[in-house]
Amino acid sequence: MDDADPAVSVRPVEPSFGFPPLDAIARRPRLAALVGAFCIAFSGVFYRYADVSPETGAAYRALFGLPLLAVVALVERRRYGPLPERARRLAAVAGIFFAGDLLFWHHAIEAVGAGLATVLGNLQVIIVGVVAWLLLGERPSRAALVALPVVLVGVVLISGVVGQGAYGADPALGVVLGLLTALCYSAYLLVMRRGGRDPRRPAGPVGIATVATFVVVSAIGSVGGDLDWTPGPASLFWLAMLGVTAQSLGYVSISISLPRLPAVVTSIILLVQPVVSMGLAMLLLAEQPSPAQLLGVVLVIGGIAVATVPLARLRDGLAVRRRGASGPA
Repeated sequence: MDDADPAVSVRPVEPSFGFPPLDAIARRPRLAALVGAFCIAFSGVFYRYADVSPETGAAYRALFGLPLLAVVALVERRRYGPLPERARRLAAVAGIFFAGDLLFWHHAIEAVGAGLATVLGNLQVIIVGVVAWLLLGERPSRAALVALPVVLVGVVLISGVVGQGAYGADPALGVVLGLLTALCYSAYLLVMRRGGRDPRRPAGPVGIATVATFVVVSAIGSVGGDLDWTPGPASLFWLAMLGVTAQSLGYVSISISLPRLPAVVTSIILLVQPVVSMGLAMLLLAEQPSPAQLLGVVLVIGGIAVATVPLARLRDGLAVRRRGASGPA
């Protein structure tokens, strides 16, 4: 029997990346994961500050995110060789879905606000489980099945159909767009997983996906006429912040650090992002969801927590610690 504490045991640590900045991230996984989560949490705020169209925001997020991803991907290639052809091809396909994720999310922000749109986008945790069950035969856990109706009630409350004074230009449309955001991001994750997750290469597949995202968004924005290639200096600054933090720095930090953390810590850190995003939107963007919508946020995030945090493992780990603290009987 393995007598390791299940609440604090970690997954096998990968070898050195051979690149000092990446090795520094790997040595401090908790701090790096929190930094990554906060980087991504600011993305809705930065998009709002940029004051550009959804297509412009998505295109420039990808464009400004590429340089750092390219540098890290080059280091990975020199150390481990080129990515397999299948991984490159599927990463490009995943980028198409990520383009949909960004576009739907930006439009959802316009309809229901940055905070609520981000909470809705995080429903991918539930959707990935359902899609994997239906298409791949991976039966979801009992916790995920319990969480599903709780999350659905939360989504209804966020839509504004219950109560008065719902925040947003069109909260019901925002919910639809938010669900489409989560669906596209779920497809992105599933396709990337089919390509094979190599923990030694946190940037290569994402870099390819980001190039594909840029191409798709540019084409859609050009055809629709909503893509502005010459935003003002202030907009470019916030778009650069969006690309560097959310698209590259945040993702790289999380991808390197999470495999080095206990499952319980991983789940909790991932829940930080929507909570912080909601708080930042209320604090920095003066968004004021109604009481019913805030209750919906609590239900959605609570449902995600039930579905993702390994409560049994946490309980067992705490029991082991209590027995250790009390000493032998």
